[in-house]
Amino acid sequence: MLKAFSEGLLLITLSELGDKTFFIAVILAMRHSRRLVFVGVTTALAVMTVLSVLVGQALSLMPQIYVHFGKVVLFFSFGLKLLYDVSRMPMNAEEVEVQEATAVVNEVEEQLSKKPTALTILLEAFSLTFLAEWGDRTQFATIALAASNNVIGVTTGAILGHGICAAIAVLGGRLIGERISERVVTAIGGSLFLLFGAIALWEGY
Repeated sequence: MLKAFSEGLLLITLSELGDKTFFIAVILAMRHSRRLVFVGVTTALAVMTVLSVLVGQALSLMPQIYVHFGKVVLFFSFGLKLLYDVSRMPMNAEEVEVQEATAVVNEVEEQLSKKPTALTILLEAFSLTFLAEWGDRTQFATIALAASNNVIGVTTGAILGHGICAAIAVLGGRLIGERISERVVTAIGGSLFLLFGAIALWEGY
């Protein structure tokens, strides 16, 4: 259980820092109640984590040889893809992420009233986060971890990792966001995926 918890916590925390979901939380927290934004964001991430774990558990019913090598291929693929992305990232990668996140938030808030209620803020934070996370690499990573690890460990580790990132985004705001190097974080995330892939491959032997 401790191994599953540690893998979920590390993988999610280092993969989520500085991505679009992170900056969406930053922008929302600058415009609305930080408490409401944090609740909406973390609830969406927790729901996404639980859904991913359930999918992983369903996949665990397959022959373990397929589950094992599927996880290995997934981790190596994500790791190589992230390192390739780093090599092609512009120096202002963080600014690009901020601009994309701002555009997403502005598009939604144009349709809301000028004085949003607590419920609309919660729904906005939840929906924007959930949609941004759908199909994200961390979702597939959680599925892969849940398919061959302790369910409780993966779930609690992943949710805690998401919560840490959401807290940093909501409390630190743009100041911390601008100090996070997208290239460095992505490189660390890619290396971590490769490491987990190597560990999974070794465990198979």
